[in-house]
Amino acid sequence: MGTPAHFSTSTASSKTREWAHHGAVMFADLTPQEMNAVRDYLHSCSELGLTSARDKSLKKNSILLMELHVPRKHEALRALDRGQARPSRKARVVVQFGNQVVPNVTEYIVGPLPFPSSYQVKTFKGDRPIRFESRPISTVEYEHLNGVLEKVAAKANKILQESTGFTYGNCTNRCLTFSDIAPRGLAPGERRTWIMLQKFVEGYFIHPVGLEVLVNHKDLDHEKWMVEKVWYNGQYFDSMEELVEKYEKGTINKLKLPEHDEEDLFSTYIPRGHMNTRTNIHGAKLVEPQGRRFQVDGNFVEYAGWSFAYRVRSSAGLQIFDLRFNGERIAYEIALQEAIAFYSGDTPAAMQTKYIDAGWAMGTSDYELSPGIDCPEIAHFVDLYHYYDTDKPVHYRNALCIFEMTTALPLRRHYNSNFQGGYNFYGGLENHVLVIRTTSTVYNYDYIWDFVFYQNGVMESRVSATGYIHATFFTENGLNYGTRVYNYVLGNLHTHLIHYKVDLDIAGEFSSCLSVDAKLLDYQKFNQILPKYTNTQNVLTIIYIFFSQDLVAWVTVGFLHIPHSEDIPNTATPGNTVGFFLRPFNFFDEDPSLASHSTVIVRPDEKGQPKVQRWTPEVVGHCVSDKPFFYNGTYAGV
Repeated sequence: MGTPAHFSTSTASSKTREWAHHGAVMFADLTPQEMNAVRDYLHSCSELGLTSARDKSLKKNSILLMELHVPRKHEALRALDRGQARPSRKARVVVQFGNQVVPNVTEYIVGPLPFPSSYQVKTFKGDRPIRFESRPISTVEYEHLNGVLEKVAAKANKILQESTGFTYGNCTNRCLTFSDIAPRGLAPGERRTWIMLQKFVEGYFIHPVGLEVLVNHKDLDHEKWMVEKVWYNGQYFDSMEELVEKYEKGTINKLKLPEHDEEDLFSTYIPRGHMNTRTNIHGAKLVEPQGRRFQVDGNFVEYAGWSFAYRVRSSAGLQIFDLRFNGERIAYEIALQEAIAFYSGDTPAAMQTKYIDAGWAMGTSDYELSPGIDCPEIAHFVDLYHYYDTDKPVHYRNALCIFEMTTALPLRRHYNSNFQGGYNFYGGLENHVLVIRTTSTVYNYDYIWDFVFYQNGVMESRVSATGYIHATFFTENGLNYGTRVYNYVLGNLHTHLIHYKVDLDIAGEFSSCLSVDAKLLDYQKFNQILPKYTNTQNVLTIIYIFFSQDLVAWVTVGFLHIPHSEDIPNTATPGNTVGFFLRPFNFFDEDPSLASHSTVIVRPDEKGQPKVQRWTPEVVGHCVSDKPFFYNGTYAGV
C-alpha cells in the first residue's frame, strides 16, 4: 500500500521548514563573542602589526570594520535544500594599513568561528589595491580635523564673532560646530574636504553661517595638514590670512547675520502653531487582541506562509535571505546595498556633495527605535551589534523591529449589488502584513528601511526618507540650485538613489526571465494625442533594473527632492517613500490569501437579514471594540 499523498506532502513541508530554520544561522550577524575572538586573533598575528583603532596616530595598522562573511551560495544551498552541514562561519574584516611603505586598505576573510585560526586576503577584480586615501574617515581623523579648525578659528574668531555672533573652539556659549562633505577630492589620490561651519544649536544642520574651508588632510602627519581655500559670504580666498587681511581693510563684502534669537525654535521639534484636531489625547494604536501571529527564533522569521532569515550588514544595512512562501523559495537574497545622494548648490560644499552612504558605514547608524513612533508598541524589538572604527563591539539597543499591522485597506473586497436596493453578497479580507524595519541616520538624514510581506504572496521593499535636509548658506545665485527655506538657509536640490540586490530563485536556482510589453493600439478615430501618465509632484521615482546570470536583479529606486519650507524642521515621510514589489504572476493557481481565515462573507438570508460567515472569533478582544461585527448592506433613498 502506498504512502498517502497528504502524508508525503506534510513530511516534505516539515523537512523544508526544518532545513530553512537549520540554515538561517548562516546569515546571522556576528555575535559580540565572535567579534572579540576575531579581534584577539588578528591582534595576535604579529605580521599584521595591529594597534588600537583609537590610537591618535594615523600611521598605524588597525581594524576599521568587521562583519559577517556570507557563505557562497552553492555552499549555503546544500544546508538549506538538503539539510546538510552548514559551512563554517567566517568574518569579513577591513584593515587600514597606515604604517607601511605604501599605505593601503586590505580586506581579510577570517575563520572558522567561533575560534578563528587563519585569515586570507580578499581580492577584487583586476587585483587592484584599495588606495589609503579612499578610506572612510575615522573618529581619530575627525579629532585632528577639529584641531585644524581650532587653529583656523584662532585667526578668524573676530570675523566669526562680528559676522555670526558665534565662535569656534574653547567656548561655552554660542559656539560653532562643523559638517564635512564627500567626496574628499576630485581626482584619485586626493584627500581634501570642504567643511562648513554651523551654529551649534539643536538642529545645527540647518544653521549654516556662511564660512566654508577646504582642508587638505592627505598626509599621515596631521601637523602638515593645511587650509587650501576659504569661502566666506560668496567670496573665495586662497587662505585664511587673505580673508582676515581683506576683511580688516574693508575690501570685501562683509556678512552680518541677524542677532541670534534663543526663542526661535525653527530647527527644533518643540510644538508650536494651532492644530484643530485634539492632540492632547492619544490617537489610534495597533493591538494584538489575541496574541502574536508571527514567530521569531534568532534571525529566523515565520508569518502567514512566509519564512526568511535576516541580517543587518554593518556596511550597508537590512538584508534578507532564503525568502520562502508556503515552503517554496522565492528569493535567495534581497539586500540593501547602497544609498547615494547627489546635491547641487552655489557654495563649494554644496556643489561638491555626493554622498555614498556605505562609505559612512550606513548599516552601523541604526540607532534605537522608539515604541509607538518608529515602530508600534506591540513590535518585537531586537538589539544589534556592530564593530566599526572601534576596539570592541558596540551595542545598539532596540535597533530593529518586527511587527504585524493592518494597512486599514482591504486586501480585496467586493460588494455584489442586486440593483434593487439590496445585495447578493459582500466579501472582504483584512489586509494584514508583516513588517521588518530598521533605520539609518547618516548624520543629517534618516532612512527608514522596510521589508513588507503580504498574505497574497506579494513582498514589498521600501525606504522612507526623513531627518534634516543638507542645507547651506543662502546666496541669491543659490536659488538656481534650491529654495530658501529660512532667513539665510538654502535647501539644496538633490537626488536620492537606493540600490538593492535581488537574487530570485523562483521555481529553482536556475530560473529564466522574460518581459511582457503592453502595446497601445493606434486607433484612427482618435485625432488627438492620447493622454499619458504624468507625475506632477516634486518626487521622481526611477526603476532601473539590471539582470545578470542566475536571475539576479540590481534594482535602483530613487526620487528627486526639491526642498521647501515644509521641510523645516525635518523632511516628512509622506511623498518621500519609494520602493519596489515582488508580485506573483501566474505562479499560483489562485490568490494564496484564500487560505486566510480572516475572510468575512455576508449574504442575506431568506428573510433578507444579513447572515455573516466568518472563520475567526466574533469578539476580537478587550483592547478593540467589544461590539460584534455588523454589516447591513442595503441602500435606499432618504
